[in-house]
Amino acid sequence: MYKLFFKRFLDIVISLLAMPFVLLFIIIFGVFIKLEDGGPIFYNAERVGQYGNPFKMIKLRSMKVNAPDIRLEDGSTYNSEDDPRVTKTGKIIRKLSIDEFPQFINVLIGDMSIIGPRPDPLDWLEKYPEDVKNFLNVKPGITGYSQAYFRNSVDGYEKMKNDSYYEKNYSFLLDIKIFIKTVLSVIRSENMYKE
Repeated sequence: MYKLFFKRFLDIVISLLAMPFVLLFIIIFGVFIKLEDGGPIFYNAERVGQYGNPFKMIKLRSMKVNAPDIRLEDGSTYNSEDDPRVTKTGKIIRKLSIDEFPQFINVLIGDMSIIGPRPDPLDWLEKYPEDVKNFLNVKPGITGYSQAYFRNSVDGYEKMKNDSYYEKNYSFLLDIKIFIKTVLSVIRSENMYKE
């Protein structure tokens, strides 16, 4: 029942309740983003969605305009506390995960869920090993099992294994645990960067 109906119902209800706050944060931080370098407020990232279908994920822009895409050896996105590509406003909104707030719009549209595997760039689709590819059966999330418990501290394959575990085991109780753990990890600034 939860997987077939209630999860989507909760996504819609929670997103609608969150929308006034989301819009307020977009307006406030959108002004700072615009004033800092005159670039666009939003960053529309092409991402892998459910069943491998592409979609545009909406984020508040945290990097300089036309910043290069830097990847680690495993293909995952490079991130560090002193990343020169990140703007001053970007450092603040990333630390508090405010850059992810516009994804509640993606949830309302139906491209994403509040809880699910974090979506990867499109070029990852051909890299997914068959033993973990099952995570594509669920909608990507604003936060997820791997994001909540490990954030950016694990490599690409470990993230996929965690996402595979989530797809096989997700439930209302697990989603509640992930939500609570996400809030705590953001407050404590846990696992923001890879060592």
